Amino acid sequence: MASLRDDANHCFVCGPSNPIGLQLEFALYGEVCRSEYTPEPDHCGYDGVTHGGLIYSVLDDVMANWMFLKGIRAYTARCDIRYKDALPVGIPTKLEGRCMLERGRLFQMQGTMVRKDTDELVAECEASFMRAPE
Repeated sequence: MASLRDDANHCFVCGPSNPIGLQLEFALYGEVCRSEYTPEPDHCGYDGVTHGGLIYSVLDDVMANWMFLKGIRAYTARCDIRYKDALPVGIPTKLEGRCMLERGRLFQMQGTMVRKDTDELVAECEASFMRAPE
């Protein structure tokens, strides 16, 4: 049987075996999952501005990896994202994900993306994740 880690090898955001993926690395620091993301020129929507779908994707993954790194398999059930400012490509960011509430199979998560150069909030989201059946 494949391990939880093997299941994510081809994840677009964090999969080490995905040749076209972002290959971000996530780690738990206490109860906060963290990573960093620097958008490349190929990650733009409008010229020079990071595509909002990629911003959503890395925020979804920082929240999902909070559970993944604890050995919990869960799926995004709902996500409410708020974009606070455009992110020019090439600007390094800090990502954080944390659990706000766990009730039964449901996890209420929060994710943030902050520019490393100015400490300004780029985007934040709140999401519900559903634990997968055993």
